[in-house]
Order: sequence, then structure tokens, then C-alpha cells
Amino acid sequence: MLSDDDVERLIDRYVAVASDAAAAGFAMVDLKACHGYLVHEFLSARRRPGRFGGDFQGRTRLLCTLVKRVRAACPGLIIGVRLSLFDTVPWHRVGDHGEPWPWTDAIPYDCGFGVNETDPTQMDLNEPIQLLRNLRDLGVASVNLSAGSPYTVPHIQRPAAFAPSDGYPPPEDPLIGAWRQIDAVRQAKAAVPDLVCVGTGYSYLQEYLVHAAQAVVRQDWADVVGLGRMVLSYPDLPADSLTGQSLTRTKICRTFSDCTTAPRHGLRSGCYPLDDFYKSLQPDTAGMKAIKNSEHDASSNS
Repeated sequence: MLSDDDVERLIDRYVAVASDAAAAGFAMVDLKACHGYLVHEFLSARRRPGRFGGDFQGRTRLLCTLVKRVRAACPGLIIGVRLSLFDTVPWHRVGDHGEPWPWTDAIPYDCGFGVNETDPTQMDLNEPIQLLRNLRDLGVASVNLSAGSPYTVPHIQRPAAFAPSDGYPPPEDPLIGAWRQIDAVRQAKAAVPDLVCVGTGYSYLQEYLVHAAQAVVRQDWADVVGLGRMVLSYPDLPADSLTGQSLTRTKICRTFSDCTTAPRHGLRSGCYPLDDFYKSLQPDTAGMKAIKNSEHDASSNS
């Protein structure tokens, strides 16, 4: 476990890197507190002793200190935060389906951020909303709101029709996952209306992504809709939408999850099914085919 001194040295490194970004001419830095990475882990570090764990103030101290220190060192630099607004219990593959790890003996549940301690499969946004208010007061310009971790709950974080190789088949209609994130951001925006909120989880909506994004922004449920997987297969989608062109159906992300499977096996991340560059990329394409064939054989045997 990192000591508090280790954490202080890490904060110094963040400030140094932010200073490098400012010196290089960047206008904004993104401080990540999402997807199971270190700063996100601290948000649920209730069992950690010392200054960076325990109560809400302790668990959010690392992120808030990062914001304060970067602002002090680089006063002209815009600061954004990417935050997993809520977690849930970890899931895993069991045979041909996914299941949550047993959690009923761990009540009250203290291993997540933004979860209901009596039913950790449900979100509780009280602490996340308080954190958003604190970030606003510290001068954070925008928050990109995601959920959970793609390594432990990919169906929550990244609704998809097909699971990554180390995941499990979708245990729910991915539309439910897309709506869960839209609704969580809606609640956050209503609670902190003067903080710019960027919504995520829209790629599964495919042809209807643009319509949903327009409706969400129009109703002030979010200020901006961010696109991730979709711009790997269809980087021109925003431009085509804004200029009134019909979408190119053959470029629309179908959430095959190859862009996630590839880097988890040491291959380059990209859209192997739809992007001609990645289709022709060797030996990565051959590696992807071998991985998918292996998954198919394992699924058939189970």
C-alpha cells in the first residue's frame, strides 16, 4: 500500500507534468478519478488509515489536493476531472454468463464510491454530488462523468452488445446501461447546475446517438456529450451530424469491443471490424482473429 509520503510525492509528479503541459501550450489538463485507477480507488478507501482515507474528507483529499496544487502552479491552465460517478460490486464470468461476486456478507458495503451500502448494486449519489460541489468551488471547469471500472464491471461502464475478451456476456439489455449513465448525469447536473457536465456511455445508441445527445443537451440533462468508441470507427460523425449529412451506416460503432480486447492482449487498439486500416494491420489482425476463435471455442465447450 502506498504510504502518505508516497502519495505526497505522487502529487508533486502530477504538478510537474501539468506544468510541462502548460509550458508546451496546452490549455487544459484532465485529472482522472475514474475506471479503477489510483485516484478513483482513493474515493472508496474507507479502511485506509491516515490523511488520505477514512471519512469523505479524507477519501477525496487526494483529488482535491491535486486540483489545488495544479491551480496554484499553473493558474492559467483549465482543469477538468473525469469521474466515475458511481460504482457497483465487481462482476465475473461464470460459464456462459456473468454474475456479481457474492456481496451479501459484506453489508454494510464499504468498497465502492457512489453505491448504496445496504444494496451495492444500486447507486447512491449523495457523496458524488457533494464531491462535484467541492470540485466546482475549487475552480474545476468541467467534469466528464462515467461509471465504475471497465476491468471489473464493463457492462456498467461501457454498455455493449459484445463483451471484451476478459469480460462476460451482457447481463442486461445494454440500453439499460446507457440509460443508467444518462440518468445519473441528469441527477448530477440538476444538483450542480453551474458545473459543466459531460455525459458518456452513448456509443451503444448507434444510429440514435445523435438524437439522444440532442435531446439530453436540449433538456439540460448534460452540457456536452462525449464520444469514445464511436470516434474510433467513425471520427467524422460529429461533423456529419452538424452539417446535416446522413450518417454512414458502415462506419457506426456496433460495440464489438475489439478496441478493448486488443490492448488487453498487447495489440494496438482500434476498430478491427470496420476500419480498413486495422483490417489490414498485421500481425495484429491475425492476433485478434486467434483471440476471437479461442473465445468462441471456449464458449462452445462451456
